[in-house]
Amino acid sequence: MGRGKIEIKRIENPSNRQVTYSKRRHGIFKKAEEISVLCDAKVSLVIITNNSKVHAYHSPTTSVEDILEHYHKISGKRLWDAKHENLSNEIERIKKENDNMQIELRHLKGEDIAALPYTELQQLEDALEHGISSVRDKEMEIYGKLQKNVRRLEEERKELTYLWHCQHKQEVMEGDMGEMEGGVCINPQDRDYRYQIPPFGLSMQPNFHDIFDVK
Repeated sequence: MGRGKIEIKRIENPSNRQVTYSKRRHGIFKKAEEISVLCDAKVSLVIITNNSKVHAYHSPTTSVEDILEHYHKISGKRLWDAKHENLSNEIERIKKENDNMQIELRHLKGEDIAALPYTELQQLEDALEHGISSVRDKEMEIYGKLQKNVRRLEEERKELTYLWHCQHKQEVMEGDMGEMEGGVCINPQDRDYRYQIPPFGLSMQPNFHDIFDVK
């Protein structure tokens, strides 16, 4: 009993759709590989999913670009419009500029300069001297900014020190005024001596035994 025909339509269940895609993709890639090996054919296969994932296969001896270029020559049709061709030319131009810049950078490092003519060596020397001068100018500019910042920080430090001394002096004066309001005026220089005076009502009697050494 043979299998019934399966209606070809979109699978609504996402899980079933993903499983079917994975199985069918492996099957298609396997068939593409077989026809490439058995028939010595150039095969290129590109699959793009609905969530923009790309899966591709091409014959081991070629590439997708080579196959497309071969298709252009055989069919006489161009898959790329003028805009894409201009972009391709721009990419090639940028690649060449990048290669030239890499060569120039090696020359500036002193590499691969043995074969350079005298005029190019002179131009290279002028470029290096100009670069050194620019670096020195920038160095002096940064040094000047650092010096300015140091001076500003030193002025801020002096100002903060002055404010701290003023505040400390004010606190000392307020303490002295409080003592004067209590009926006692004390010289700040005698402050430590004041705490050596015994409390009122107590007197220090001399020790006659120590004076006359009475035994």
